[in-house]
Amino acid sequence: MNNLIKLLLLSAGLFITSHIFAQKNDAIIDTAEVQAAIARGAIIWDVRDEKSYLEGHIPGAINIGDAGSVLRDPNKEDYIATEKIQRIFNDAGLNVNRDIVVYGARGNPYAYFGLYTIHYFGGKQAQIYHDGFDGWKTAGMPIQKERQIIPTVSVTLIPQPQLVVSNEEMLKLVQSKSVQILDVRTPDEYSGKDVRAIRGGHIPNSVNIPFEDNWQDPATAIKLNKKQVADNAGMTLKSQADLKKLYAKLDPDKETVVYCQSGVRAAETAVVLKNLGFKKVKVYDSAWLGWGNNLKAPVAEETFLNVGALNAKLAAMQNKISQLEEILKAKSN
Repeated sequence: MNNLIKLLLLSAGLFITSHIFAQKNDAIIDTAEVQAAIARGAIIWDVRDEKSYLEGHIPGAINIGDAGSVLRDPNKEDYIATEKIQRIFNDAGLNVNRDIVVYGARGNPYAYFGLYTIHYFGGKQAQIYHDGFDGWKTAGMPIQKERQIIPTVSVTLIPQPQLVVSNEEMLKLVQSKSVQILDVRTPDEYSGKDVRAIRGGHIPNSVNIPFEDNWQDPATAIKLNKKQVADNAGMTLKSQADLKKLYAKLDPDKETVVYCQSGVRAAETAVVLKNLGFKKVKVYDSAWLGWGNNLKAPVAEETFLNVGALNAKLAAMQNKISQLEEILKAKSN
């Protein structure tokens, strides 16, 4: 009997330990967990632009500038050469093999892009602080304004192609209908009303759930622009239960491919899905830019970019700007 009790206690202890370990390895963490990460010596990476960083950041956080601009080609919106990213990371002391916490502004998908970048180049211990610097300030935590410098490193970045889907693979997957495809762009982009490549529309058989739907108030960004709300608190993630309801029609055991315009918004939803227990989640890296610009790729609700109409609108806008400049010049004289 004593041996049986010991065995039961040992089993319970193993279960509790593994449960706690699983909790700690959630990709999305809160303010208290960021504090714990700082205490254990984790690298804190602020992905915002340099100006925002120097106006105030989490103590000890490093910065390489706006990650979305620094690490991507401005036209293709793909990664710049791996050796260039490796040099940027090593110079900043950003060792992908270390314990890392990534953050930006609350809900900003570029923070998730930073996390995705760490994972893509071989990192396995990175986590994200969704509420970011806004959550840190709201919690009354200390703020640093001086640039943080940490020792440089010499780490070789090794891309992990199994985490992404290429253009060629995506064409095969769409034809085979073997995966569930999630489009996280806006409804207007999905329907082809908002054309952001040669063509508008969506990948056939894809389901549209905008990435903003992960937030407690998906309309927060719009409300901020209209000055209907004072802060971005609505960008806080929905509860786990509400997120499960949001993706209830998707099968967590089936391979899921997430895409957006260039892979940034998709990175946020991909992490949310993994946190919900989805087992096989990949990002279509070239996203709509790669698909919409490939005239051989099938498109549902297909529309085309009217270049002539666009040029006419730009010319009209330029004329108005010129007129305003003339008026201002006349007034100043």
